[in-house]
Amino acid sequence: METSRGKEGAFGLSYPMFTKTNYATWSVKMKVFMQTHGVWEAIDPKDPESALEEKVDKHALFMIYQGIPDDTLLMIAEKKTAKEAWGAIKTLSLGADKEKEAKAQTLKSEFESLRMKDSEKLDDLCMRLNGLVTNIRALGKTMAEEYVVKKLIRAIPTKFLQITSAIEQFGNLKTMSVEEVMGSLRAHEEHLHGVPDNTEGKQQLLLT
Repeated sequence: METSRGKEGAFGLSYPMFTKTNYATWSVKMKVFMQTHGVWEAIDPKDPESALEEKVDKHALFMIYQGIPDDTLLMIAEKKTAKEAWGAIKTLSLGADKEKEAKAQTLKSEFESLRMKDSEKLDDLCMRLNGLVTNIRALGKTMAEEYVVKKLIRAIPTKFLQITSAIEQFGNLKTMSVEEVMGSLRAHEEHLHGVPDNTEGKQQLLLT
């Protein structure tokens, strides 16, 4: 994995780089990166009433500067705090409130109409699903895990009917994660590839 020697004086992971189209993934990576270095509170303070140390704020601002290209830096250079800089980047990427709402509605429509294609693999479907969910959440919209799990089950074709029915009947959809459902679907797909297309095999698969 690529590393770089930063201001900390020790080797660390290279900074995630922001582009005009990757705010959702960039913000997730930068959040963890800044949490690791103990400066995320400059962006999202636990206690908004408490005063933030100037050193922490400057460190957070420095880290943001390392993760954006020069043209973006010039657009936010007048921002005095890390929180203001972060908000400006978010606005530049996601747009004003009305535009954000329009984007969210478009993404939600794509989410609701999501279906697994005949030639598509399970992993490809999961990537499309997670991509939509990440972008919707980045716009400030809530997407509960249970809601996403139910959508995943609905997006699966009829050849997975046995396993999806079992998940709905015997699984707790309120606590299951998308990853757990995908694991069950992958296991079922492997069984389908190994079981002959006859009644006895299908019955044995159902029992399994």
